[in-house]
Amino acid sequence: MNVARKDALLSARGLSKRYEQKRRFSGDTFIIEALRDVDLAIRRGSTSALVGESGAGKSTLVRCLALLERPTTGEIEFDGRDLLKLNSNDLFRARREIQLVFQDPTSSLNPGMTAAEIVEEPLIIQREGTKAERRSRAIELMELVGLPATSAGNRSLEFSGGQRQRLAIARALTLQPKLLILDEAFSNLDLATRDSLLQLLRELQAAQSLTYLHVSHDLRMVRGLADEVAVMCEGRIVEHRPTAELFAHPQHAYTRILLEATQLPSASAPECVVEASR
Repeated sequence: MNVARKDALLSARGLSKRYEQKRRFSGDTFIIEALRDVDLAIRRGSTSALVGESGAGKSTLVRCLALLERPTTGEIEFDGRDLLKLNSNDLFRARREIQLVFQDPTSSLNPGMTAAEIVEEPLIIQREGTKAERRSRAIELMELVGLPATSAGNRSLEFSGGQRQRLAIARALTLQPKLLILDEAFSNLDLATRDSLLQLLRELQAAQSLTYLHVSHDLRMVRGLADEVAVMCEGRIVEHRPTAELFAHPQHAYTRILLEATQLPSASAPECVVEASR
């Protein structure tokens, strides 16, 4: 899908990521190509989705977009800046504008910290505000995502799964990011909890002009959530189109297989056929 550069908050071009591995017994090295010439543009203020089976390269792409890893080749432009050419100081500041919410808040939140400490920690890392200002910001964000101020002293394991994910969202919002990447953030939640969190995200997007990238294997959820969908297969983006068009008229063979599989609860994982015609 072609998104004009002026409309794109994030634009990745020609991304590849290769890992060198050693065989256990022989010691011979071999290369794993996790990303292969990936192009992806995310429209400012939109909700995009990245879908594909396990092992398609979604998590690797997310880590590269968030600069947790550097791609082997390619460019990443964010809000008019080439992120891969920034010096360390500028990169430190730029990272605050791209935040992630992970699948399992239990492992991503420090169990030894209180809820307020978890939310205010990014401000400490960025050396922003006084102690009182940071605590006030943490309480404000907790209430924004539906957590009472009275729970500020609770540890993360004292919350339910849905509340922990709300806490993770509050933490991600602390530095007022422009892009929020949600990596399978709702896959472990029951339907009612998931729907309430999605409604929260819609309200936050309207109020703060946020841009979302949802990484998911749940095409049913994506259909009612995303403006655009990118389909990933064997490290490549094989199709990227407006959601309604993609579901009504999928162009790539792999997309059609994925859509057919969602209607068959007992279906086995679809085979990824990258070279199929679009």
